Amino acid sequence: MSNAILTETTALECKKVDFFYGPSQALFDVNIVIPTKQVTAFIGPSGCGKSTLLRCFNRLNDLIDDARVEGVIELMGQNIYERGVDVIALRKHTGMVFQKTNPFPKSIYENVVYGLRVAGVKDHRVLDQAVEESLKWAGLWEEVKDRLQASALALSGGQQQRLCIARAIATKPEVLLMDEPCSALDPIATGIIEELILKMKSQFTVVIVTHNMQQAGRVSDKTAFFLMGKLVEFAETQTIFTNPKEAKTEAYITGRFG
Repeated sequence: MSNAILTETTALECKKVDFFYGPSQALFDVNIVIPTKQVTAFIGPSGCGKSTLLRCFNRLNDLIDDARVEGVIELMGQNIYERGVDVIALRKHTGMVFQKTNPFPKSIYENVVYGLRVAGVKDHRVLDQAVEESLKWAGLWEEVKDRLQASALALSGGQQQRLCIARAIATKPEVLLMDEPCSALDPIATGIIEELILKMKSQFTVVIVTHNMQQAGRVSDKTAFFLMGKLVEFAETQTIFTNPKEAKTEAYITGRFG
């Protein structure tokens, strides 16, 4: 990936994307343009393909036997599935935060710098600066700055998720992918994460998968509604929630199914 290929307004673009788990098709002809430095929410019932598509953006689905993608997915104008793409470099540009908090059994410090160490960064000044900047972005610095060598597993659930966010942004990705990042958190911790998401779009493009429609309404600029592997509607969040064009979108938003 090269910064020379950055585009002004488009972070990710899918063109006629199909996805298969073996013989089973999970995504059908998905076409979507995700804008830079905005929050885009993917909503829809369980099994609709929203997390599958999110994982296509950093090629996590490569780890699944018999999984395959057809069509084109571009990150900052480059097809991430073309032959010769460095997947490790790709994942540096697409940070990922998962539903279940997954801090490594290491110190807080080593969790944050993990991606940088994988990338070969050894300069302690660079690592120290990345730790402080990333933890500040994640709203965690003041809480942990005096115990950076303590185990990350000693943190609360909400703190662990913010640590995972700090780890994801330490490599300075263009895009931050968030798969149900608040589903295991209490309302207070969820509110803190949502505030972070709103703050982070000044620096990152954020794509969030959420089952919580109220959350999508609070944090996102644009919302995509998926159903049975198909993108039904994609528009400004306010439009999706107040004046959707598609009857299926309206039925889901109003709770008639899902």
